[in-house]
Amino acid sequence: MNMKELFQEDGPDCRTKTLRLRVMRPVFSREVIREDMPDYIDTKRFTSPLQVFEMFRDLVIETKEHFLCLHLDGKNRIVCLDRVSVGSLNQSIVNVREVLKSALLSSAAAILLVHNHPSGDPTPSGEDIAITRRLKESGELICIPVLDHIIIGDGQYVSFVERGLL
Repeated sequence: MNMKELFQEDGPDCRTKTLRLRVMRPVFSREVIREDMPDYIDTKRFTSPLQVFEMFRDLVIETKEHFLCLHLDGKNRIVCLDRVSVGSLNQSIVNVREVLKSALLSSAAAILLVHNHPSGDPTPSGEDIAITRRLKESGELICIPVLDHIIIGDGQYVSFVERGLL
């Protein structure tokens, strides 16, 4: 629909125009997001950060930073895996709005954040702490809590919950 079709004159001599709005339908639904989930993702219930580390420990072999968001149902089972960002050697860009948008689309009850440090050292950076804090605060506003943020390193991990950072 072009701009000419959006505005239609009411009459040949009339100077008023009527605005016709087109109904916008969502492109994604919960089913589509669930269908996109990779086959290797297990649907077991997460009860500890160690379980998340064991599932995603192979992220450490990546040469770029990968930031993932796991959307969980009410029983802490994965309903969606959202690859939020693939960054550079030591950073990835994470947009709070985009993370929470996809969580809303998948009807997530909560989210878990996971990313790797290609250097092998899982110590959280200042940026890691800041984005986690922003995601936590924003998630609380729309009733999607951030349960944990897990940084994966070489054979080890850091859980923000276990460290008292969340």
